[in-house]
Amino acid sequence: MPAQPGATAAVDLVVTDDDTAVALGSGDVSVLGTPRILALAEEACCRAIVESLGADETTVGMRAQLDHLAPVKVGSKVFAEATLEKIEGRRLVFTVSVTDECGLVAAGRLTRVVVRRAEFLDKAR
Repeated sequence: MPAQPGATAAVDLVVTDDDTAVALGSGDVSVLGTPRILALAEEACCRAIVESLGADETTVGMRAQLDHLAPVKVGSKVFAEATLEKIEGRRLVFTVSVTDECGLVAAGRLTRVVVRRAEFLDKAR
């Protein structure tokens, strides 16, 4: 069944030292790094539509618009939620949010594109 707007999924993460800006090379403070937030949001997007993809299909990231609004320390738990907002041909546009027990940590929009795995890998350089 094709993906439908409104499809949603959530994932969670307990922040470890490996998830920090220091470990990821994106800063020099030991708080949840923006690249890890983005990866968590992408994971939620993938889960939201995985059941609607054909056996030879996957999605790949195309565009990320993300506001990182609050620091999160090691040991804290964060939750990422993605909702499929609209479908533009092969492009899937999601709204995403990441929260912790204190509130909003990050929010934005991610666009992923449906591709056939083999054809996509053939184009890789």
